[in-house]
Amino acid sequence: MANILVVDDEIGIRELLSEILGDEGHLVHSAESAAKAKNIRAQESIDLVLLDIWMPECDGISLLKEWVAQGLQGTPVIMMSGHATIDTAVEATRFGALDFLEKPITLQKLLTAVQKGLTRSQLNKLAAALAPSPAHENAPTSTGSAASKSTESPVAHPALPNVPAAVFPIDLDLPLREARDEFERLYFEHHLARENYSMTRVAEKTGLERTHLYRKLKHLGVELARNGKRAVSSSSGHNGSEPDLTLGSEDTPEAMINLAPEPDYPRSSIL
Repeated sequence: MANILVVDDEIGIRELLSEILGDEGHLVHSAESAAKAKNIRAQESIDLVLLDIWMPECDGISLLKEWVAQGLQGTPVIMMSGHATIDTAVEATRFGALDFLEKPITLQKLLTAVQKGLTRSQLNKLAAALAPSPAHENAPTSTGSAASKSTESPVAHPALPNVPAAVFPIDLDLPLREARDEFERLYFEHHLARENYSMTRVAEKTGLERTHLYRKLKHLGVELARNGKRAVSSSSGHNGSEPDLTLGSEDTPEAMINLAPEPDYPRSSIL
């Protein structure tokens, strides 16, 4: 479970994204303005931010620049907009945004971007945890008589910091083979989600032949459906298509999304 902040001035979009991400098991905080978003970040440990560009009083780009200036770029930010141009998207990424989602947003694009953002968040936290402390960097080196005693007693090497399991999701106490398999499972699941479950692109990205890739995924227990996407307990989509998650600012909340008749939709269905 991750802490995700959704910042958008439209209540319908905030509620919709909160429902979807909540069903994915995440804790979602929502803010209708830049001021509310800053208050939430001051009080909560946020893993990922979904930030709308066009908002009253303070736009998303200005808020992103402010966070970067405050040294808060360790938390990935994904920008969203239904009216942005290519130049706006480039500007957002230049100032530190991890990704850019153009409205209307499909469910698959949303979940893929969120997975990418949370993976980056974990890596950023791991890098921060493994970074040497200033005290260790400035520690004096042994010289003279102290160095002569090194033959009498072993030198104590500093241990790696105690990285929380939530930051590094692999149990380092596992046997090497099991730990390696767990890392490879996370590695391939990350690239599958990032490449929209295209086996061709994943094979090219990882440098494996497709046949070898299929065998590797089977060995690791990463199940794939016949269409190449991850197998789930229920059917995915309607007629194999992926309708839009309509998050346009001009639409009403009821028209924003093509909801299924039942309220408890399957995880694999398109909203």
